[in-house]
Amino acid sequence: MIIFRNVNALKTYRRHGLRTHGSDVIFTSVLRVNMAASMISQAALRGLQLSSSKHLFLDKFKGSRLSSRRWLNLQEYQSKKLMEQSGVAVQRFYVADTASEALEAAKRLNAKEIVLKAQILAGGRGKGVFDSGLKGGVHLTKDPTVVGDLAKKMLGFNLSTKQTPKEGVKVKTVMVAEALDITRETYFAILMDRSCNGPVMVGSPQGGMDIEEVAASTPELIFKEVIDIFEGVRDDQALRMASNLGFKGHLERQAADQIKKLYDLFLKVDATQVEVNPLGETPEGQVVCFDAKINFDDNAEFRQKAVFAMDDMSESDPTESEAAKWDLKYIGLDGNIACFVNGAGLAMATCDIIDLHGGKPANFLDLGGGVQERQVYEAFKLLTADPKVEAILVNIFGGIVNCAIIANGITKACRELELKVPLVVRLEGTNVQEAKRILAESGLPITSAENLDDAAKKAVAAIKK
Repeated sequence: MIIFRNVNALKTYRRHGLRTHGSDVIFTSVLRVNMAASMISQAALRGLQLSSSKHLFLDKFKGSRLSSRRWLNLQEYQSKKLMEQSGVAVQRFYVADTASEALEAAKRLNAKEIVLKAQILAGGRGKGVFDSGLKGGVHLTKDPTVVGDLAKKMLGFNLSTKQTPKEGVKVKTVMVAEALDITRETYFAILMDRSCNGPVMVGSPQGGMDIEEVAASTPELIFKEVIDIFEGVRDDQALRMASNLGFKGHLERQAADQIKKLYDLFLKVDATQVEVNPLGETPEGQVVCFDAKINFDDNAEFRQKAVFAMDDMSESDPTESEAAKWDLKYIGLDGNIACFVNGAGLAMATCDIIDLHGGKPANFLDLGGGVQERQVYEAFKLLTADPKVEAILVNIFGGIVNCAIIANGITKACRELELKVPLVVRLEGTNVQEAKRILAESGLPITSAENLDDAAKKAVAAIKK
């Protein structure tokens, strides 16, 4: 199984004469759930076969709070800056951190109409509510003098939307932009598609709405163009997509030019997806990207330092952020048995079997491969800091992971952190006998388990004592 998340990685692979096939190549970005109704993501999701009858993890925890790991996710104004730098047509805008800055920005725009947008990493801002009493995180006005007053009711206050926690998210920045009339809205995206072994363009003349609804009700209005990674977007492809999006006359050429520039951006920043909704036309005859979402390949951080430096972690779960520092994958759940595993599949299986025996997982913590003792120690610090945790279940299947390293990390953590909750450990695989010896000779109150079922039973029993 070979996993690529961006075009540059795939291009390098193929330049060395290595071949890929649809059955052994996965582009992880196509698993994005809110594109599920599109032909691309539907195919990926069908391939996973995640039926609720077979996967308790997806079914049993519907009522639990699930904080999925957040990869790099930029604010709207940051995405607009990247597009602007690539020659993509966007609205004129400024960013403000204070009400006085917002007022000054509105005056400098000297626009017929101004749009003021609260900047948070959540959708549904327009219908959101501030705890200041202001309704709506997006406001239009033709009077620049009122922008300051509106910004006062946004900045420093929490905005609640359908995608935020109940308490909302504090707004620290607002975007002050020129409001442009839109005569027609279209949808356009570039993303990776497993079935095509590379990037594709997806577009629809029905923009400004959920693309899922379009795909479900009028699938004939979803258009797809496969992009050759060495040729890039050809002129004929860009023009054909522009025509399919409904652009006419000189606007067709203008839209095609924007499509090619969006692909240039896609490559330049190692994106896994660039989604523009809407890509609209104005009464003045301009094609403008009014809103965009860009997803990035986290594995390309080493060469995209400027982009990743924009990451605002203030909206992330603190435990998740701390876990990421140590290359740990953490998801918080509402149970009381902490799960400490290596591998996402094993993590889900562990959560499932705990649930099967009447327990509730407190988290999903994946060590991954190449783990070191310090990571084990830091993982225990995270788990024991959660007041909900009443027991810890360690389930390691050692392949590239050395079980002895895990055992040393466990004993160090137990001693230095003075572990107070029951600990059940199941180890299997590489150097497991040495690992079991380390645990047995430690003199620590560690309960060993022979297999996953035995480990789950013992962890649940420890809670019930």
